Amino acid sequence: MFFDIVGTLDDELFAKNLLQEERVAVVPGSAFGAGGKGFVRCSYATRYEKIEKALDRIEDFVNQCR
Repeated sequence: MFFDIVGTLDDELFAKNLLQEERVAVVPGSAFGAGGKGFVRCSYATRYEKIEKALDRIEDFVNQCR
């Protein structure tokens, strides 16, 4: 899944800081080419409970970035 993060940080910094601050790993969209800039890629190949927790942490992080 690709999340639009325009209006927060650039995708590489977003991914780095999200991992450090919230312990959630995502891949910068720019790793998939120029069209991915401004997005991050998330895998959802895990238990639903872990996805819910990660989404809550991502939401907290995005709110701090605004």
